[in-house]
Amino acid sequence: MIDVGRLCVKTAGKDAGKSCVVVEVVDDNFVVVDGQLKRKRCNVDHLEPSHHQLPVAAGSSHEEVVDALGAVGIDVAVPEKRAKRPKAEKSKG
Repeated sequence: MIDVGRLCVKTAGKDAGKSCVVVEVVDDNFVVVDGQLKRKRCNVDHLEPSHHQLPVAAGSSHEEVVDALGAVGIDVAVPEKRAKRPKAEKSKG
């Protein structure tokens, strides 16, 4: 059984190979995960649970999950925000 705080690796989809932590159990087939991927609902068949249990409470924020992953040596890259380019001036005429 996959429970809250379980460290997992995503095995299917575009996020395959990324580490995540279970932050909520929806039912027997689905959980909510967060970590090296966006927080999302995920089928438990698409997860490979590890033996690590992280101290994460149900519904923890993304920052709390990142801190827990950092404690076990998993780096979560924060995407850089792009600088806005100034709008081009409209020519009259």
